[in-house]
Amino acid sequence: PAYGKSSTWGSGLAPGCFLYTIDTTVVAPKLRGIQWLYGGTDWEWFRLIRHRDSFTVRAQLLDAVEKRGGKAKAFIIQTGEVLYTNQNGELVCRALGHTARTPRAKAKDGLKYEARETHRYAHEELEQIAHAIETEELRGATPRLWEDVEVGSWVQPMLKGPLNITDMICWYSGGGHSYQSHRRAHMYRKRHPADSYVNPETGAQDSAARGHAESKMAREVGMPGGYDVGPQRISWMGQLMTNWMGDDGFLRKLSATIRRPNIFGDVSWCKARVADKRVEDGAHVVDLELQVDNQLGET
Repeated sequence: PAYGKSSTWGSGLAPGCFLYTIDTTVVAPKLRGIQWLYGGTDWEWFRLIRHRDSFTVRAQLLDAVEKRGGKAKAFIIQTGEVLYTNQNGELVCRALGHTARTPRAKAKDGLKYEARETHRYAHEELEQIAHAIETEELRGATPRLWEDVEVGSWVQPMLKGPLNITDMICWYSGGGHSYQSHRRAHMYRKRHPADSYVNPETGAQDSAARGHAESKMAREVGMPGGYDVGPQRISWMGQLMTNWMGDDGFLRKLSATIRRPNIFGDVSWCKARVADKRVEDGAHVVDLELQVDNQLGET
């Protein structure tokens, strides 16, 4: 709290992607039994998220468009608008969440990624990973001046991983709404019977999202193995930006599309290049192109 009070903004702040914990940005109704895969978010923030803020959320489905692709012959992208308003009636953020609805692997033309073994790292690779994590740039209270930013320059990469189940448990715990247990889970599935999965070994119902953590179920979905959730990776990109810009900066927009799964054992190199800088309505703006590359060189 003392650090926040001493900053430009005069209070503790939450990063923009914290709002995933208030609402997932998934607006993907109907299509009973059709798999949900997170496709991306277009965030736009208008105000800071201050310590002790509370939120009212309004969500609506805007569009549903049929697409065609290589891993699933045909699928639907549902786009929802989520508006976050604070306790003062001020619009803090507008998010457009994109959710892909894809047939599962066993369905005709269903989602089909090739199975991929967990990556085994050499000692030298692990040393490189440790060094990248330990030397992560935290700009903090040191201002980054707009005049000093060079178009075409690269931001120091930020590394996450190798991804493991503990990372995902921490993410789900922080998010607070992805998984439920015991009576709460039972009552949820009673209200939403399509959002469940029957465990073939026990015959009992379980969360349809268990494919994230279990390779066998992930293969039924059509994924190459147990995998992360898209909002987590997008939040990493938000962290890369706040790390880089420092306390005095304000992240106005973040647009990210999830192109391929990030499976257990993968590392994610979060990267950014300065694409443009300009003065817009009195604000000194910097545009950056973002990407995440894994250990195989895939973006």
